[in-house]
Amino acid sequence: MSDIIAADQLRLFIERIERLEEEKKAMADDIRDVYAEAKANGYDTKTMRAVVRLRRMEKHHRDEAEAMLETYCAALGLK
Repeated sequence: MSDIIAADQLRLFIERIERLEEEKKAMADDIRDVYAEAKANGYDTKTMRAVVRLRRMEKHHRDEAEAMLETYCAALGLK
């Protein structure tokens, strides 16, 4: 009996994961479409992706990353 219950529970987990994977793919397609629309309007999508990545970061992590970038650029004579 517990084998049947475990199998049913496993099947439900798998089906939920599959649904979520489908939703994730649809979201990725939507995001790709937004970037394509922005590019068609003259925006640089590489820069937009960098801005999105920075906005996702907490301020102290962003400040730390910017300080490291400045340090590395200075060490390589880029500034």
